[in-house]
Amino acid sequence: MTVAYCDTLILSDLHLGSEMSRARDALHLLERCYFERLILLGDIFCDLNFGRLKKDHWRLLSHIRKLSNPKRGIEVVWVEGNHDLGLSLVMSHLVGIKVYQQYVWDYRGLRHLAVHGHQFDRFFTDNALLGSLASAGFQLLQKLDSGGQGLSKLVDRLDTRWRRHSPKVAAGAIAHARTQQAQRVFCGHTHLAMHIAEDGVEYFNTGCWIQAPATYITIDEQGVQIHEYERSDDHYSGEERGDSASEAAEFPGGAGLFGDAAYEGICG
Repeated sequence: MTVAYCDTLILSDLHLGSEMSRARDALHLLERCYFERLILLGDIFCDLNFGRLKKDHWRLLSHIRKLSNPKRGIEVVWVEGNHDLGLSLVMSHLVGIKVYQQYVWDYRGLRHLAVHGHQFDRFFTDNALLGSLASAGFQLLQKLDSGGQGLSKLVDRLDTRWRRHSPKVAAGAIAHARTQQAQRVFCGHTHLAMHIAEDGVEYFNTGCWIQAPATYITIDEQGVQIHEYERSDDHYSGEERGDSASEAAEFPGGAGLFGDAAYEGICG
């Protein structure tokens, strides 16, 4: 399902560069939905190795850059996730939008707060090194499982259940929302779309774009809704990566982006 119009569209955990990323579907959504504000709620990249980006990933980034053009009158917000750490050094150059740790805005008399959610995941904060090793192992698994991605998706779901971080992230986000005097708080990170209401605060999780169905959130005068986005061509394997010069050339510096000293300092 694709919503025709909303005030705010939120999606997270695209993990561009991952074998499982559904960048083509996300682009399809952005091209067919009209909105006043787009919030990219963290983990848009899998990591800072841009050599893993496929053509569809570059096309999505190119479209986001076009949306951020002031002439379009669309507010584009990027909230940093744990996989995006360090992006504030390159994102304004690459896509032309500012990166936030958290973002607050008012709509129809309610205060809204967007934060990726890894800040409330104690397993992540207490085991940063283990998390990095697990992420690297998951990348390798995706390459080995590049056919149907069934095993990779299963591992991702089991990881969420084993760590039980969905309820923990929700509880932490709701507590944080109260300190910010926000009535609604939005997170990603857990890859599990959900809605919880507790003592005057509503928590929403956007889910992710590496599993089927992909999920996203819209906000309009009807309220907040979690939507499923499903297409028949679920996975796109075998697409070219790294050499998509036509897509990269649309960004400042074009193909020369990969020689940028700041980028090499982060990704090298």
